[in-house]
Amino acid sequence: MALRFHGVDFYDADGLLTEEERAVRDTVRAWVDDNVIPVIGEHYVAGKFPTHLVPQMAELGLFGANLPEEFGCAGLNNVAYGLIMQELERGDSGVRSFASVQGALVMYPIYGIPSTNSAATSRSGAGCPSSRAGGASAASG
Repeated sequence: MALRFHGVDFYDADGLLTEEERAVRDTVRAWVDDNVIPVIGEHYVAGKFPTHLVPQMAELGLFGANLPEEFGCAGLNNVAYGLIMQELERGDSGVRSFASVQGALVMYPIYGIPSTNSAATSRSGAGCPSSRAGGASAASG
């Protein structure tokens, strides 16, 4: 069993978070402890990205987590999104970069322009990887 992270909160920042924000953070924190930390050193030495983590990240809704639910995304606020990125970064900066690039540079431009949402999505095949209604998974290339 992986060791659990227990940070020190000198400024009681945790008290400023909503219950949902803490739940999101705690879920991602546990996932990082169980899935990223145990394998990241081995992947670093091998010079390989842990691609087996991508479907799990999609299932958790970590890609485009702050994009609207109407697109099959989590619809979380930006604080929750920042907490997700902070926990992923704690595990590995490459894993965090992968998630933030997928959400900000790939998905946000597609969904962020209302007049081209439908056309852009259908042309690119992109979508929120966690979408149950469709969309391409980040793991599918």
